[in-house]
Amino acid sequence: MEHSDLITHKNGRQRRLAGTTLTHENARDMGEHTSDPEVEEEEEGLIKGSDTEDRRHRVRPGIRGELGNVLLLLFLYVLQGIPLGLAGSIPLILQSKSVSYKDQAFFSFVFWPFSLKLLWAPLVDALYFSRFGRRKSWLVPTQYLLGLFMLYLSMTVNSLLQSEGGPKVVTLTAVFFMLAFLAATQDIAVDGWALTMLSRENVGYASTCNSVGQTAGYFLGNVLFLALESADFCNKYLRIEPKDTGIVTLSDFLFFWGMVFLVSTTLVAIIKSENEHGKGKRRVHEETQGVMETYKLLFSIIKMPTVFTFCVLLLTAKVGFSAADAVTGLKLVEAGVPKEQLALLAVPMVPLQILLPVIISKYTAGPRPLDVFYKAFPFRLLIGLEYALLVWWTPSVRQEEGFPVYYYAIVLLSYALHQVALYSMYVACMAFHAKVSDPLIGGTYMTLLNTVTNLGGNWPSTVALWMVDPLTSKECQGAVGQSCGSPEEAGLCVKEGGACVTTLDGYYVESVVCVVIGLAWWVWLGKKMRRLQEESPSAWRASCRANQ
Repeated sequence: MEHSDLITHKNGRQRRLAGTTLTHENARDMGEHTSDPEVEEEEEGLIKGSDTEDRRHRVRPGIRGELGNVLLLLFLYVLQGIPLGLAGSIPLILQSKSVSYKDQAFFSFVFWPFSLKLLWAPLVDALYFSRFGRRKSWLVPTQYLLGLFMLYLSMTVNSLLQSEGGPKVVTLTAVFFMLAFLAATQDIAVDGWALTMLSRENVGYASTCNSVGQTAGYFLGNVLFLALESADFCNKYLRIEPKDTGIVTLSDFLFFWGMVFLVSTTLVAIIKSENEHGKGKRRVHEETQGVMETYKLLFSIIKMPTVFTFCVLLLTAKVGFSAADAVTGLKLVEAGVPKEQLALLAVPMVPLQILLPVIISKYTAGPRPLDVFYKAFPFRLLIGLEYALLVWWTPSVRQEEGFPVYYYAIVLLSYALHQVALYSMYVACMAFHAKVSDPLIGGTYMTLLNTVTNLGGNWPSTVALWMVDPLTSKECQGAVGQSCGSPEEAGLCVKEGGACVTTLDGYYVESVVCVVIGLAWWVWLGKKMRRLQEESPSAWRASCRANQ
């Protein structure tokens, strides 16, 4: 392939950058589609030019004619969700092996790439081999690398998790960070391809494929894997004769999906042509803004006083929720709640997560969507305190055969209330993003705000995990003159016949501190965020609009 095929477009406008959170919260954010006015104008011209043909045939190219493309998009988004789901399951596995919360904090960097993909999205949009295809130039090598990383992990993950000195968290973090980085890059390529793979009449199905596919992939890589990997779950529900291991192991799961990635990517590379256009399909010509022009545009947006203020508020708003969101699930596993049971609690939440945005959007469609954000804020803080009480109560409920049904019902109700508050704030925020984004650079503007929103959830979660151990107090009981201030001292305590006993759990300290910080933010900065709704539309318009 000749070097001349590597193209950097410098004219036109960037089609789409990036947008989304797995976090675990984030892990489901993933991929808002926005329209570019300049492309829409171009599409309108093409539509007018095809009016004669439309009147002649009187037939719109329905979804049946593009069912293959829709299924391909759905499959690609499912593949994207698999590594994200696996990454979300690793903290629960690490917690069952009693790693420190500093190790958990280090591993949480794995969830950052989806919040930072705006940094390299312009490169994915602008650099490609024209003969191979604009999106396939990134999709194919990215998915090959994902498959190869999974195959590598399938051979090494057991040694990484079960080494003598404890799990090798640094190596696990590095490998899963690369998986998340590649998945985020694949997301950029697939999102861009979706807008041209489908006709204008059916392009709305792209967002459906995105949400359904990623959710399904995350479910397979997280909930289904944890259930099938658990010996207790398999013996209780799936086996006649009990065994010591689950039906699948992490190595088996990684090997299977690694092979799926390699085989499916090969088929896409050979069979699927990126530039094909079916009968009756209205072709949309893509143009791309130059890489440096895009970065200059982003910088010009951030420099605006209203946007800068809004970004600062978005980056600090979720500090009050960080202990509840990042640490609670790990504390429940530490208290003895089976990790697969916690994962399965996400299943009944799916209908609620589908209905909530529909219901809440009725209240955020007006001129002041952030009022909903402001009103939901204190309720989410209170749920954080309720989570702390739940963790405190859990050990006293535990029985020899496990936890009673009413306990899981209370956990499920707590999670449902948390989802209501979370989605109220999320939908309100997205509605405000859409309201203030400059329509001439809507895609770039929206993606920037969504990226800042996601990053505002990532960094407090990492800090919250990091601070649990320093805020925890332990004392050595049964060995005179020993302490438990460090892992070395704890080892000496045990060697002398003592035991380290927690006198003050840092999670409870964090929970109270976070709620206090959250209330302070709500009282002083929350009102400032509401006042941003009173700014005139001109205050949100970028002074630098490239290629107008």
